[in-house]
Amino acid sequence: MGRKSKQLRNFTAEQVEALFESDSKYQTGVKLFAIIQLVRGYSSRRISEFYGTSFKQVCNWANRFDAEGIKGLHMKPGRGRHSFLAEKQKEQLRVDLLLKRPADFGYDTVNWTGRTFREHIRRQYHVEYKQAAVFVLMRKLGYKFRE
Repeated sequence: MGRKSKQLRNFTAEQVEALFESDSKYQTGVKLFAIIQLVRGYSSRRISEFYGTSFKQVCNWANRFDAEGIKGLHMKPGRGRHSFLAEKQKEQLRVDLLLKRPADFGYDTVNWTGRTFREHIRRQYHVEYKQAAVFVLMRKLGYKFRE
């Protein structure tokens, strides 16, 4: 049996991942290190397995680095999935969720639930959210679920 791997006592994997995702400089550094490995002869497929991304993404990093240098590895604004709701709409939802009750909007319930909030978003903004996404949105807006 092999040796036990080093375990952290003060941080969980989720906390370390959140730290990584919170700073674009970390992400740029990881991409740059992947480029170094590519230049040293490792295949894009092997690198993609190590970094948990597609080999095509590794090739994209390499092409952008080749064309633009380090700036090609920085996150560009406007990338990723865009929210269905504008920031002003989210702020109004935050007010609705934290300062008002469902009964204020004609719902027959005392507390906000995912289902009720999903219906509220559909009625107010004509936007359909999946149930799981509603819970993520509620947390982002500052709603605390009871345990």
